[in-house]
Amino acid sequence: MTEISFNDMPQALAYLISKVEKLETLLSVQTTSNVESSDHWFNLEELCAYLPDRPAKQTVYGWIGQHYIPYHKKGKKLQFLKSEIDEWLMTDKRKSLAELQAEAARFVGNKKGGLR
Repeated sequence: MTEISFNDMPQALAYLISKVEKLETLLSVQTTSNVESSDHWFNLEELCAYLPDRPAKQTVYGWIGQHYIPYHKKGKKLQFLKSEIDEWLMTDKRKSLAELQAEAARFVGNKKGGLR
């Protein structure tokens, strides 16, 4: 570390200011990317527009009544968390024939006496 003399003070201060500005720029970019990746709340209309098959509001109300779709209710307002909706969409996959056969074989294998 070098000592800064009184004569070097303006240059040192300019150097520090430039470093602080670079840090501010990096922090603002980091904060912006964190905000974009954070979770988002949908209302009913936004959810209908977000879902791939663009269901009608009445369809979504039916799913809510059957507890088929994840939702939150604040007072009279329905809210949907994007991460929960994405997870729900991914877990709603149908099993292939091979997966169904493997599951059936495991089930029969776990029964007492096995296959008769």
